[in-house]
Amino acid sequence: MSAAGSAQSAFFPGRAAIDSYGNGGFRFAGMSHRGSLLLLPSGIHGWAVTSMDELTGDALAVDKLGLVFTERPQVSLLLLGTGEQIVQPPRSLVKALTAVGIGLEVMDSGAAARTYNVLLAERRPVAAALLPVD
Repeated sequence: MSAAGSAQSAFFPGRAAIDSYGNGGFRFAGMSHRGSLLLLPSGIHGWAVTSMDELTGDALAVDKLGLVFTERPQVSLLLLGTGEQIVQPPRSLVKALTAVGIGLEVMDSGAAARTYNVLLAERRPVAAALLPVD
């Protein structure tokens, strides 16, 4: 995959539920991906963020989730899966999402994947940013 802004280019166009997670990655649509994911209406993207520490700068958090903002008309809620434990995101990210009308729910990645699957099945305008767990 080649880098494109804050995420790598989509390797699965469209939406798919997360079938499983663990061992540093995710399985979905008969595929597997090692590393972090952005799940958006346009597709599932590899996400270059490897830990919540990478989202600590004021502008950095917003930049690392840039694709979420570009898909705003189709996204009203972002689920942020922070790995094995819940880690609060920087205020800059919360403010930026609020300013464009996107809600944010922060949870561990397992809970975020399960919640994403439920909301996806209900055809809700949801996106997810998931850090992997071991």
